[in-house]
Amino acid sequence: MMRNPLVDQRDVQFVLFELLKIDGLKQYQKFADQDKDMYEATIDLALKMAVEEVYSVNKEADKTGVKYDPETKKVMIPEGYKNALRKYNEAGFVGMIEDPEIGGMGMPGAVAMACSEIFTSASLSFTTYPGLSHGAAALIKNFGTEEQKKMYLEKMLTGQWGGTMCLTEPEAGSDVGNLKTKAIPQPDGTYLIQGQKIFITAGDNDFYENIIHPVLARIEGDPPGTKGISLFIVPKYRVKPDGSLGEHNDVICSGIEHKMGIHGSATCTLNFGDNGKCVGWLLGQPRQGMKIMFHMMNEARLDVALQGLSLSSAAYMHAVTYARNRIQGVHVTQMLNPEAPKVAIIEHPDVKRMLLWMKAYVEGMRMLNYYLAHNATLIEVLDGDAKKEAQGMVEILIPIAKAGCTDTAVLVTSEAIQVYGGYGYTSDYPVEQYMRDAKITQIYEGTNGIQSMDLTMRKILMNPEQYNYNIMKKRMAETIAKAKGIVEDKYIELVEKGIQKLDEVITMLKDQMAAGKFLHIFAACTPLQQAMFMLTLAWLHLWSLTLTIPKMKELVGDKKGEERDKFLADNEEAAYYSGRVLSSQFYLGAEFPKFFGRIDALLFNETAVIKASKDIFTGALLE
Repeated sequence: MMRNPLVDQRDVQFVLFELLKIDGLKQYQKFADQDKDMYEATIDLALKMAVEEVYSVNKEADKTGVKYDPETKKVMIPEGYKNALRKYNEAGFVGMIEDPEIGGMGMPGAVAMACSEIFTSASLSFTTYPGLSHGAAALIKNFGTEEQKKMYLEKMLTGQWGGTMCLTEPEAGSDVGNLKTKAIPQPDGTYLIQGQKIFITAGDNDFYENIIHPVLARIEGDPPGTKGISLFIVPKYRVKPDGSLGEHNDVICSGIEHKMGIHGSATCTLNFGDNGKCVGWLLGQPRQGMKIMFHMMNEARLDVALQGLSLSSAAYMHAVTYARNRIQGVHVTQMLNPEAPKVAIIEHPDVKRMLLWMKAYVEGMRMLNYYLAHNATLIEVLDGDAKKEAQGMVEILIPIAKAGCTDTAVLVTSEAIQVYGGYGYTSDYPVEQYMRDAKITQIYEGTNGIQSMDLTMRKILMNPEQYNYNIMKKRMAETIAKAKGIVEDKYIELVEKGIQKLDEVITMLKDQMAAGKFLHIFAACTPLQQAMFMLTLAWLHLWSLTLTIPKMKELVGDKKGEERDKFLADNEEAAYYSGRVLSSQFYLGAEFPKFFGRIDALLFNETAVIKASKDIFTGALLE
């Protein structure tokens, strides 16, 4: 197994093959020719490339950033990324989950998720380019005409052409329905697109031969709001019938953003049709733009949850390495001994606490992200109630994962800096970049407040009979039943009590909805999402313990004290399972009890937020 500074490869294997048992997918025709060896070889390749080609240029890419020439309107990405992108594309990683017939690898979602975690841990900015390309290609695959698929898919999925997602405008950020970009119908069935989009990730660059923009716009005469929005394919260069590039399509980058983090990712302002010559082709049906775009947004939100995990993983791995090598202070048991030798800071209880806290959250987020991706795969191969249940789990867990993993990433990367002390705050070490990069994940692809409202309203309260929520509880109940007799009762009882208390909150919110108290509900959305994230990780850690405790007992036996420590130092497998048991127990026993304080705060039903008018926030500058 390759030593690396990015992810715990052994834990990746545990989640894929022991927790999720993804090699069992070979029972389905789609994956009949695949096996564990193939998956492990793919992950090994991803790790080798990520370390050698991507991580090696990450620091310089963060330092130099993206450049923009206002005269030529050209966007230049970090040079180091270009060779890495070529090798990434040649290896086929862009379309990992897509069918080989259209340029993909046909891999299960969880394997693709593992590879994405590895590459994103190496450089988040790097992965924004192929990530957006795949997302745009998936829209065309799912909603395009046969002609559109033939024209765009292969070149996008092989990395020859790039892609974006063009929603946001200066006056229409989260309020997408307020967009001003318009589409003017033409006699030949095309549309002239006119408008401006901002904050467009990978919006322009000097790497791809062409960039395919899915653009939200309103056809002239269509109604206001989201119901009147359509979606259009707008290539940077028009494509001739034979697939070759034609003339420039009147799409220009008028500037790039200078950001707190993700310096290597081109965040662009795009002008469409300044000269009245921007041609777009309708994707799907008129006035179905938001419905279609939600498919890409759901994929994007899972990708951003993965970014939260990836940054946390890299920060944790670096912090552990630093703590093992940084010699400072004596062991606390020798504090009164002036002759005591100095020890590595990993020996200090508070540093171990920080590392165990990080480890527990990273492992919890890895289980959540891979589980979500696996359920997305199951939707494709199952039918009937089983398919519906997998869909229900994906629906309810996407906002929990996107908001929960990204909020946590800011905390984990901050804790990594704390482990380094003052050195962590300098650019000499990489953890300060991870924290800078992490902040955007809470904001883009729908702010975490929007995720919380989506979870509370669409996924729970407005869902018929709370189907998604009940399926989630069913899965948790199955884990609880499996844990009995394996895991100590005190941990099981915590999760059981957590579900009961969450039920109380959901009942309260249902009563408020029936009474029309929507302000109360919306004030509670984010605290509810934060609590549900904690409960979700508790469930997954309990599930993990049903597997790791028996394995630890098998490997370690009844060894204790110094004998146990020496054995673990010489046996990596025993050390791994022992460590995973401890991180799960730490999460359940030391972290999850904080959940009940969140629940009590929700049930207290404080109304200060509802009473607060804008005038109480005194001292602010008036504009």
